[in-house]
Amino acid sequence: MKKIEAIIKPFKLDAVKDALNAIGIRGMTISDVHGFGRQKGHVEIYHGSEMDIAFLPKIKIEVVVADDMAEKAVSTIREKAKTGNIGDGKIFVARLDHIIRIRTGERGETAI
Repeated sequence: MKKIEAIIKPFKLDAVKDALNAIGIRGMTISDVHGFGRQKGHVEIYHGSEMDIAFLPKIKIEVVVADDMAEKAVSTIREKAKTGNIGDGKIFVARLDHIIRIRTGERGETAI
């Protein structure tokens, strides 16, 4: 099993969510996050003063999938989140050893 975390631009969330649903991924966790990478933030004018905005708003999507769905999920996220501009985000893939559904006690892929 794999856990996929994707940091994307906020306006791409609906396209990514709909595309993941279309390939059969039903459960996901979404978080509002702030950060920066190569973009290094930007400068905004607020009440006539320049303000350095170091942390940009992003969305973090977390999904857990069976091993055989991982590459499909990654390529779907990449395709739907890409704008071609700096700041499109990152995708992280990690192996999971255990998953346990709290309500039923199911373990492994049946708990996904």
